[in-house]
Amino acid sequence: MSSFSKQILEIANERERKEELFMSRNTKEKMVVFSVGAAAYTLIELLWRQHTHWSMTLTGGTCFTILYQIYNRWKAMPLTKKCLIGSGVITAVEFVVGVVVNIWQKWNVWDYSGMQFNLLGQICLLYSSLWFFLSIPIVYISKKLKIRLQRVL
Repeated sequence: MSSFSKQILEIANERERKEELFMSRNTKEKMVVFSVGAAAYTLIELLWRQHTHWSMTLTGGTCFTILYQIYNRWKAMPLTKKCLIGSGVITAVEFVVGVVVNIWQKWNVWDYSGMQFNLLGQICLLYSSLWFFLSIPIVYISKKLKIRLQRVL
């Protein structure tokens, strides 16, 4: 290899290292995934309740990021099991966020205390069941988004 070729290769490698220092492919992927989840859940909230709270945007992004990682790591897992995991993850995150924003901060973002089978008014069986069904499109969106991001990032 000529010294000129080595210099060109070194310049290209240096540029790549600088880009990686700025933001890795993995970081970019997580930012896109979080943003998709945040935007999607905000839209769902607006359609379902006609209003939302910024904490729900963060919650949606967090839930989608977790589920995206799980669903793309265990691709062969049966859909029913993925939906059970999805319901569990969303319910757990909702409970933690609910305790913080509704009980500790007293922001009153939501209150399920009037619903049957609720826990501290933050989660309830009805919504956990709805999260099961919401997980079906999340499984497929996660798969398609992973393929797309592998091409563009």
